[in-house]
Amino acid sequence: MKADRALLLLRDVPLARRTTLCLGGAAAALVRIGDVDTACKAADWAREHAIAVAILGGGSNTVVDDGGVDALVLEPTDCSLSTSAVGDAIHIRAGAGLNWGELVAFSVRRNLSGIAALSGIPGRVGAAPVQNIGAYGEQLADVFVAATCLDLVSGAIETWDAARASFAYRDSRWKREPQRPRLILDVTLALSAANTAQARYPDLRAALSAAGHDADAAPLRALRDAVLTVRRRKSMVVDALDVDSRSVGSFFVNPAVSSADADAAEAALGARAKGQARANGQARSAAPAATAMPRFGLPNGDVKLSAAW
Repeated sequence: MKADRALLLLRDVPLARRTTLCLGGAAAALVRIGDVDTACKAADWAREHAIAVAILGGGSNTVVDDGGVDALVLEPTDCSLSTSAVGDAIHIRAGAGLNWGELVAFSVRRNLSGIAALSGIPGRVGAAPVQNIGAYGEQLADVFVAATCLDLVSGAIETWDAARASFAYRDSRWKREPQRPRLILDVTLALSAANTAQARYPDLRAALSAAGHDADAAPLRALRDAVLTVRRRKSMVVDALDVDSRSVGSFFVNPAVSSADADAAEAALGARAKGQARANGQARSAAPAATAMPRFGLPNGDVKLSAAW
């Protein structure tokens, strides 16, 4: 592995150890992005040498080809963290290279609510808006204020607000425009100064109740612990001691359908369950209730169904 001192450009960098699956070959070149100036220089270098650019964060949703990556890989490393009071909210600005879990832990220590339920999600802060990460009733879009980006095509530094990000369920404009790649340099979130939060999902409520907490007003630390407990039970927390936890993220999203389609699916499942019960000689009352199908309302009026269920 050789370095270009002018840009601290690393050549032939093995990527396996930079991913949770620990697979794959080397990058033709890699630059660790700790500030705006380095990011701009790296983008300029890639354009001058006509080489493709790839962005690698925590490597938890990445499968690297064994043959390597013929590109300049940009690895965000800015782990800066600062807070400021803006009206009734506390704004947290975090560098793109900060581990997402560390940001959540920081917010919980400061009694700032809004992202405690997002504990245990692997990756770095810079990737969070791209996917509009979410879990257990919370999502990044609900607390997003702005992100500083570098347009890797034009070289322009941009500030994106929520409107420009155009968030949707596990989606954003960053994700929808791969032909116009942008490197997120930092993210600002608006959190509430409150030490409690309501747990909305049954498994979390059960975990909190078992620990002696009120699921409707759980301390943030207790909510975070419950989330981590539930996720660890499913090997969803990256842990070197758990061989089943080499997460590459979800390969699917829960289907979002119209309310009419959700009603039709529920009715069809109920009818099928009753038919199966009759075929098995069970009483009609013994058939599973159609209302057991999990469904969650979305802001646009659609209904999110549970793919896992």
